[in-house]
Amino acid sequence: MGGWVGAVDQGTTSTRFMIFDRRGRVGGMAQKEHRQIFPRPGWVEHDPMEIWRNTVEVVSEALASSGIRGGDLEAVGITNQRETTVVWDRATGKPFSNAIVWQCTRTEEICRKLAAEGMEDRFREKTGLPVATYFSGPKIRWVLDHHPEARRAAREGRACFGTIDSWLIWRLTGGPGKGTHVTDVTNASRTMLMDLRSLQWDREILDLMEIPEDILPRIVPSSDGEPWGYTREEGPFGARIPVCGAVGDQQAALVGQTCFREGDAKNTYGTGCFLLLNTGSDPRPSAHGLITTVGYQVSGQAPVYSLEGSVAVAGALVQWLRDNLGLISTASEVEDLARSVKDNGGVYIVPAFSGLFAPYWRPDARGVITGLTRYADKGHLARAALEAVAYQTRDIVDAMEKDSGVSLKRLKVDGGMVANELLMQFQSNILGVPVIRPRVSETTALGAAYMAGLAVGFWKGLEELQSNWYADKTWRPAMGEEERRAGYRGWKKAVERSLGWI
Repeated sequence: MGGWVGAVDQGTTSTRFMIFDRRGRVGGMAQKEHRQIFPRPGWVEHDPMEIWRNTVEVVSEALASSGIRGGDLEAVGITNQRETTVVWDRATGKPFSNAIVWQCTRTEEICRKLAAEGMEDRFREKTGLPVATYFSGPKIRWVLDHHPEARRAAREGRACFGTIDSWLIWRLTGGPGKGTHVTDVTNASRTMLMDLRSLQWDREILDLMEIPEDILPRIVPSSDGEPWGYTREEGPFGARIPVCGAVGDQQAALVGQTCFREGDAKNTYGTGCFLLLNTGSDPRPSAHGLITTVGYQVSGQAPVYSLEGSVAVAGALVQWLRDNLGLISTASEVEDLARSVKDNGGVYIVPAFSGLFAPYWRPDARGVITGLTRYADKGHLARAALEAVAYQTRDIVDAMEKDSGVSLKRLKVDGGMVANELLMQFQSNILGVPVIRPRVSETTALGAAYMAGLAVGFWKGLEELQSNWYADKTWRPAMGEEERRAGYRGWKKAVERSLGWI
């Protein structure tokens, strides 16, 4: 065996495979986008078979282009878009429908009924989550309600539910007749079906949602000393490699950023925006619209919990400027366009395309552009789009400080948007704290590699991982308190205008 660990990073818009050495440096990578399917307003789907085909392709490509053989990998980890729901036939491996993506709002009616029977916080004590369209449990219910074949297979014990981690692990370890059906604690904690303290499926909630327990995967640690299975020699790896690490994408970034101390925080700027704060071995309930979630669990150790704030639309807003409005032709152009003006010209964009997530949890919100005058041009729209990402992050930081009693001292950042220096500087300005980008910005894939590598002893412990982390660039606040306050006041006014549209 060689000195490498592989990680499948299956995200909302693309799948990539990355190979890391012992120092956490990238030895090989390949990436491929998949289709975004919008059958009707508010609905978002992915094709699970396309995601699996792309996974096979990027593994093969990364190995071929790097000259690293599959047999040189000591372990494989998975990180994934969370909450995205697949229900498939365990006998044939065929999904009963497209995957329902985390952003999808089709379960609004199911959630409304659940909330009406016991308020939106009825499961929060057990699960750490509000009743919301975001989570997987109601999506499973929707599939069983609307796909008779899935309902029949569930009754006959043939149906499997999984978030994308489960789907890929099952496929990688053999698929029909052979695959292992598991999910890690971080993904399980996003279903609205798992008890945060026992780390088991909650029978009472399953009964309420009429979800049969035998379609659910077995819950396992994020880093498991007992491999869940092995890749197949006839598959893209060409070798038997233990599959033993899995962690939802945002928790993977927490691990990749080595936020192992209580009070450490990171924000990932991708399709959405996700800020996680390590709260230690105690699940901390939120009174300010945040989610309590499992951060990670290493085999044989207690789980580490986090508070999380989720923003539905971050990088997706830049894609909207590109694809729907045609203001830019590539996402990277948004920074130059935003720099063409000195400020937002009084323009705010609230990108509530499918409601607002934390800390508002308002599915009735819709996107608005406010403060328009004849003076406003496309530069102001570009700047307002970037500022919307930073303001949404500020909303979450304020809620976290109220819940945890800890004031943020610095923010570690990662994800595709951290290349945008204008956004990073504005983020530091509006938070009033330093913003730090690490040398390896692909922290999500790195976190999955860390979980798999720890499981097989490739890395000896969390301290060794911390010695791999280096800062690449730090932005410090360069804005006065009055200007910061005025800007945020304008944002809050704009948010009010977005509410109550549905």
